[in-house]
Amino acid sequence: MAHTHYTTLILATNLAERLKHDPQSVIVFDCSFDLANPGAGETAYAAGHIPGAHYLHLERDLSGPKTGKNGRHPLPERATLVDTLASHGLMQNQQVIVYDAQGGAFAARLWWLLRWLGHDAVAVLDGGLQAWEAAGYALEKASSARTKGDFEAAAPLAVTVDAPALERNLLTHDRLVVDARSPDRYRGENETIDPVAGHIPGAVNRFFKDNLAADGRLKPAHTLRDEFKAIIGATQSEHIVLQCGSGVTACHNALAMEVAGLHGPALYPGSWSEWCAEPSRPITTGSNP
Repeated sequence: MAHTHYTTLILATNLAERLKHDPQSVIVFDCSFDLANPGAGETAYAAGHIPGAHYLHLERDLSGPKTGKNGRHPLPERATLVDTLASHGLMQNQQVIVYDAQGGAFAARLWWLLRWLGHDAVAVLDGGLQAWEAAGYALEKASSARTKGDFEAAAPLAVTVDAPALERNLLTHDRLVVDARSPDRYRGENETIDPVAGHIPGAVNRFFKDNLAADGRLKPAHTLRDEFKAIIGATQSEHIVLQCGSGVTACHNALAMEVAGLHGPALYPGSWSEWCAEPSRPITTGSNP
């Protein structure tokens, strides 16, 4: 049975059809999370989730060990993440659907990570759990049965840059850094998460929540393209570096850019939490440069 290959977004109606007619062809992951209460997402999953969905925890499953210098949510080791996904049943080339109840902020991290592992058949549920419920579809409470999958990593479809590359970029200006944090945190105001306030010199601001329409779904592709173009100007998307506080919500900007047809931006996984952990790195405050 031939299936549509989803690589960015999927609508609740399309997911429901797929789960009804060919559930084996798709695997669903719930990534719901709350930075202020790391157990809340798992609790919410237990209270009700999309039937068959598996829960993945941002800190336990979708991040690697912290050293105090590598940011709050370092990337996991590729092999470790592959094992995690396979242990939940992910098969080679299987369609993955990811969702959360936070506007896609955490689902986008797994979307990006799967692309980083060379898996392009991954899409975020547009509008998340709220859209699923609004469409009248049921939730279940039982944890989903796990069977071992045969998933293996392939050549990455997503690229990263590290702090030394961005330190060099302060001199060369080869790349434009786009910061996904809220405008007040970008300006260096109301910083409650990281020990230092401000942003990377030269970075421009695109708050990830600006990617969403009032109904919680992503804005149309043409709107996202126009809005990103207004921020990045003539800079080619391959010369964009996406960052945020810890490499999570920056992935939401990566998703929005992909939807907009702006391919190939890099992710700075350590993001602000790594950058500001080294006192010798310059910081700046205030509005857009």
